Amino acid sequence: MALTLSSQSKHFGGTLSKYTHASTSTKTTMAFNVFVPEGASAQNKVPVLYCLGGLTATEDNFAQKSGFGARASQYGIALVFPDTSPRDVGFPEAGEIADIGYSAGFYLNATKAPWDKNWKMYDYISKELPEVIAANLPIGGHGALTIFLKNQSAYKSVSAFAPILHPTASSWGMYAFPRYLGMDQYTWKQYDTVELIKRLAAEKNLRSDVEFLIDQGTGDQFLNPDRLHTSVLAETIKSLGIDNQFNIRYHDGYDHGYFFISTFINDHIDHHAKAHGLSLKH
Repeated sequence: MALTLSSQSKHFGGTLSKYTHASTSTKTTMAFNVFVPEGASAQNKVPVLYCLGGLTATEDNFAQKSGFGARASQYGIALVFPDTSPRDVGFPEAGEIADIGYSAGFYLNATKAPWDKNWKMYDYISKELPEVIAANLPIGGHGALTIFLKNQSAYKSVSAFAPILHPTASSWGMYAFPRYLGMDQYTWKQYDTVELIKRLAAEKNLRSDVEFLIDQGTGDQFLNPDRLHTSVLAETIKSLGIDNQFNIRYHDGYDHGYFFISTFINDHIDHHAKAHGLSLKH
């Protein structure tokens, strides 16, 4: 679990560091950025928020563009920014198409060759990376939502910006899932927020003490044609009678980019801080 420090910068009193390590899940070298607020130590561990990027992103996008630093430092919250896929795997398919391969891990465990050897991003994010973080740093222990839903006891809160909510009905998912997972659509549903919510609600296994915060810009280029399916989630939770657990906010004119995220990032950090019972320090 040894980490190699690649870079480090002072940021709002804390440190923003990039590390690499040999991953047992992906069998590659994985990179992540982590913000550790001022005052964190082995004796004073702080809560951690995992920030998962979307298609085409790396570990750097959210860390550099979201504007998280001021608010996170005020609460004393750490943030981890993982890469979105394995890298340098040695077969050409990984870098040829934007919707699959590099920067398109979909936070799933691939079961179909050639992806099944390295594309184990679900295991990496939900199991390995938290262990690596806990062992090396003074912080507690579409992807954010599905990983939360499948590991509800491991997390206190969840939120998302413009997520792919129903990938089994999205052109992105319909392209990537057969290549990663084969043609078993039951397996696809294990990585689909809408389908997971349906199943958990039917089993009465959806936590009732968690509010889901989802922000969506009305100017998002991926709403026409709709690849995100925010409206499908809204209809689903209403039909299930659990819409009181979801705060789905539409923001007029905002697109899919980081200007949208940086405008509302404080609201999301506030949302997670509330779940941890934290208050602003200054």
